[in-house]
Amino acid sequence: MLTLDQVQDKSEVRLKGLNPVLVAYTKELIKQCFFKGVPIIITQGLRTIAEQNALYAQGRSKPGPIVTYARGGTSYHNYGLAVDFALLQPDGKTVSWNMSRDLDQDRKADWQEVVTVAKQLGFEWGGDWTSFKDNSHLQITFGLTINLLRTGKRPTAQQVQDHLTRISGGDNEVNTESKVTITLNGQKLTEGFIDSGTTYAPIRAIAQALGATVTFDPGSKTVDIIFLNK
Repeated sequence: MLTLDQVQDKSEVRLKGLNPVLVAYTKELIKQCFFKGVPIIITQGLRTIAEQNALYAQGRSKPGPIVTYARGGTSYHNYGLAVDFALLQPDGKTVSWNMSRDLDQDRKADWQEVVTVAKQLGFEWGGDWTSFKDNSHLQITFGLTINLLRTGKRPTAQQVQDHLTRISGGDNEVNTESKVTITLNGQKLTEGFIDSGTTYAPIRAIAQALGATVTFDPGSKTVDIIFLNK
């Protein structure tokens, strides 16, 4: 079973070069989704102008389907203000873009669970766009348009600091930096975090390791843990 550290490590390289706020918020997104039983991986982060133009050429002057309508310099990826995500499969090696998947069996599509957490954190979702929908895309723009970014405008130091303060708990937000390791018979099982004296951990991982089945009833909002007699 994957640990939080293992899930985070898979995305670390794609966080390089992003705005510090995007790094912090994306790490928080990965954590919160993990604790919900929906591990994700970041598939795209900072994208150079050349990389953007090459992507734009796909489906036009190069083979493949059209995947973007943004030329180089017209994507928030080019300014370190956007990431793309996918669902991480249980094997920890393959990914899924299946928006209907419900691997944690809580009767909620895993993809929408990620989107809900992302929006709560302050991300804008490409799936809400009215023209070309980009369901993997998340961005934080600081109110800056692409035209402003192209003229050299960037988030101010105060804007960055305000966002970082919020995500670190300075504005009554959950601070998940207080990580704890949960072991079973001396073997590391999973990870959780402590907030305001309460320990939070993925209950499914713990219950299943103890031989139980876990189901969720969205109507009554009840988690049912069943231990079968052997």
